[in-house]
Amino acid sequence: MLFAIIVGGLIGYAFGKFPGFLVGAAIGAFLLNRLKRRLIGKLQSIQSGFIDSVFAVMGALCKADGVVSRDEIQMAETMFVRFRLNEVQKAQAKAAFTRGKQPDFDLEAELGRFLQASGRQPALLQMFLQVQVSAVAADGTVHPAEHDMLLRIARGLGLPESQVDQLEAMLRGGAHSGQAGAGQRSSADQISDAYKVLGVSPSVSDEELKKAYRKLMSENHPDKLAGKGLPESMREMAEERTREISHAYDVIKEARKRQA
Repeated sequence: MLFAIIVGGLIGYAFGKFPGFLVGAAIGAFLLNRLKRRLIGKLQSIQSGFIDSVFAVMGALCKADGVVSRDEIQMAETMFVRFRLNEVQKAQAKAAFTRGKQPDFDLEAELGRFLQASGRQPALLQMFLQVQVSAVAADGTVHPAEHDMLLRIARGLGLPESQVDQLEAMLRGGAHSGQAGAGQRSSADQISDAYKVLGVSPSVSDEELKKAYRKLMSENHPDKLAGKGLPESMREMAEERTREISHAYDVIKEARKRQA
């Protein structure tokens, strides 16, 4: 803010000496405050749109197999807690979830609105898809109709369908050291899922692997996502994603070390 005041003041001084400096400084401060309010308003708009769209699509996803079970409703309520929604946000999320369950809900139109609100930022779109995959897999099973809708959601967001496989790989526990059941899966399955998490082929070089890992970690850094409009209440999921990416990288490095 001081910089803007000084610049405005210097411009004013060039035209009107000291009185011009004062006027210019005041104009600089005014414009900066206006810009800050616009940026804050835009972030708040993105965050509100994120919550509204994510729960509306979640409602449609839970209805994909024909009926919304009590377990799926409980899952949505669990998400309220996990995302640390306040009372106003909870009411917004419940209304959106109900809207998504309606027969006339237009999935593609909803995804289009979110694309516009989010500025098509890849990391936010991926986080949106991650929430949907996490929600539908909460009961341990993914119905074929739900999987098909996940693919529709990925396509509607302009993401490759492989993103669904990547996120499902995370949930299987192959790339998350703390997830229950991870130790019961074969080493080959865990390594295969780790490659899916990083979105690379097992044939990539060590340098290409490191590049893919660093790119994912940079794109999914919680602070960077927050700056782009991810609600603070969803920070925990963003942190979880970076842990899963890091663990996947460690799994692959260890496997390659054993093979060397």
